This record gives sequence, C-alpha cells and structure tokens, in this order.
Amino acid sequence: MRVSAKTLGLAACAVALLAAGFVLLGSSVDRAVPAPAANAPALPVPVVPVIRRTVPVYLDFVGTTEAIRSVALQAKVTGYLVEQGAPDGADVKTGGLLYRIDPRPYQAAFDQAIANRAHDQALLTNAQHQLARDLPLMQQGFATPQTVDQDRANVGQYTGAVEADEAAIEMARLNVGYTELRASFAGRIGRSQVHEGTLISAAGTQLDTLVQLDPIYVTFNPSERDLALLGDDRGARPIPAEATIPDEGGKRYPGTLTFLENTVDRNTGTIVARATIANPDHSLLPGEFVHVRLHVADQPDTLLVPQVALGSNQFGKYVYVADHDKAVQRPISIAATYGSYAVITKGLTANDEVIIGNLQKIAPGAPVRPTAGRPPAFGAVSDGTDPG
Repeated sequence: MRVSAKTLGLAACAVALLAAGFVLLGSSVDRAVPAPAANAPALPVPVVPVIRRTVPVYLDFVGTTEAIRSVALQAKVTGYLVEQGAPDGADVKTGGLLYRIDPRPYQAAFDQAIANRAHDQALLTNAQHQLARDLPLMQQGFATPQTVDQDRANVGQYTGAVEADEAAIEMARLNVGYTELRASFAGRIGRSQVHEGTLISAAGTQLDTLVQLDPIYVTFNPSERDLALLGDDRGARPIPAEATIPDEGGKRYPGTLTFLENTVDRNTGTIVARATIANPDHSLLPGEFVHVRLHVADQPDTLLVPQVALGSNQFGKYVYVADHDKAVQRPISIAATYGSYAVITKGLTANDEVIIGNLQKIAPGAPVRPTAGRPPAFGAVSDGTDPG
C-alpha cells in the first residue's frame, strides 16, 4: 500500500505537536515544586539551657484520715440530764463541760458519808480513852483482863468503821464527779443522742462522741517496693509528710511519717503506713480521702527543662535542641515534674539548649536562629507521672 506524501506530512505535524505538549506539561510541573528547605530563612527561636540542680524525691499515695482519739461518751451514774455544756458539733477544750447529770442525790450521799465518819470517829475516840483508863486499873487489880480485851476490840472495831467511812466518802466524791462529763482531750463532739430531762442510765446510755482533730492521722498503703526508701531513711531522720485535698486549691497540711506496720499484706503486697498531720483549723475530718506525699530523699545533679519545651508523638516525649543553627529532635525520658519543669533522665546533657518557643513552626532539621529565652520560675515538685 502506498502512503502519500500528504499523509506523511500530517503524521510528522502530529508528532511535533505531541512533543511540544509534553514539553509544556513538564514545564508546568517543574514550576509547582516548592523551593528546597535549605533556601528558607532561619526562624528565630528562644532557647534556654538545661538546668542541673538538686531536687527532692517524693512518694505519692492516696490515704484516708483517722482520728487519733475517738471516744463514746457514756455516763457512770444514773440520773436526769440537767445540762448539755456544748452544742452539737462544737469544738471543745480539754476539761470543758459536755454534760451534767443532776448531782443532788450524789451530793447528799457524800454528805451522809462524811457524817457517818464523824460518828464513827467519835466512837473510836471514846473507845481509845476507855482503853487508856482501863489499862492502869488492870495493873492495879481494879479491872479484869476481859475488860481490857473488850476495850481493845472496841478500838479495832471503830477504827475499821472509820476506814470504811473514808472509802464511802471517796466513792461518794467520785459519784458526784461522775455527774459531770468533761472533755478528756481537745476535740469536736458530734450529734447528741440525749437532751435535757432524759433519764440517763449507768448501764450504758451513749450520750455523744468526741474525736480529736489536731493532730490527725492519715493512713495509706505503700507497696513493698517503697520499703527500701521508707524503712532506711526513717531510722536516720524523720520523713516529712504532706497531705492535700484536690478540691481545696492546693492547701497543704504538713506532718511526719510516724508508723509502719510490721508485716506486709500477702494478698496486696502493701504495708500499712501512717502519718501524723497538723490540722490546727480542724478542716480535715476523719474518713476523708487525701493525697499524701512523703519527702524521702534529695537527688543531686538532676537535669530539668521547662515543660513548655516538651512535645509528644507516637514514640513518646521529645524536645527540640538548637544544634548548629538547626532544630534537632531529641527523644527523652521523664521521671517527674518539678513545678513548671520536667526532670529528664535520658536524652539530654547539661550542655544542651532546648527550644521553648515557635515549636509549631519548626520541624526536624529546620534552620533556626537561637535567641536567649526567659526560663520559667521553679515550683513545687508534682507527681511522678509524665506530663501530657
């Protein structure tokens, strides 16, 4: 088959047009490619040096408050209640009047016991005088030995009566004292179970309860892994403790670790511990849940960085450091937080400088221009968990 010259010419034109189209398309794609990162201007970033200092080491627990002393108020004598000395829920001082039972019957018994002693003392005195008179008469033969023996028996009898009267007086005095129930320690009374006019029985009528609030116990359960820190340091120095209630805006109650149980619970692997906490305003009540923190040691040469420098990804925590005017991402490990700082255990050295600003605008390897940043102020050590 023959191909005409006209057909060949059209084919050549088509090929030329297709080639030109590819060239134009390639030029368009080349213009859409962004400029290399190396040509981007260096981003100014604030940096601060890694800080090295001694920080406290804490152990944190959840505990419950307990009253050091809690007593049920019961009467030791029977009678009608005539006075409630303190209103329900009142704070009372040591020796403060709580309840008064009608003392008149017991005062009368006390007065009668004193009168009986006076009567028996008079009989004893007379028997002693009679014995003193009969002894010389017996020696002179004017009194028989039987008379003197009777005199001695009378003296012994009345001596015993006077001693019994002394005991009765003491018992009556105690009963008069028992008509008043006074606080044996400073604390807070609860809701009264009786009111004025109630017949109180000495058989066990409970009137109220009295609990001590200052100081107060906080009981918690450290694990057996914590025993090395708690047991060793406790023998050398008192371990400071601190209780906080989250809903109270960070209010702190200082105290000291005062008790460790002598056995570990086999089922839970924990031990019972107790701290004695100052509670001067009586704002802690028995039965509350609180956070307990023990200051068990001080760790020197600890590396810290501001928490604002921290980032996180699927691999964990990291920070950016300025290295030769480039942002370098460093994976790190965190042990605890120290106020606005994080304690670094791995990934940084004391010679590093971390970037604390413009973190959303940089990426690994991006050019940066470090500037002196303003480090945040220190605060109290937080819990031992990783922040964020």
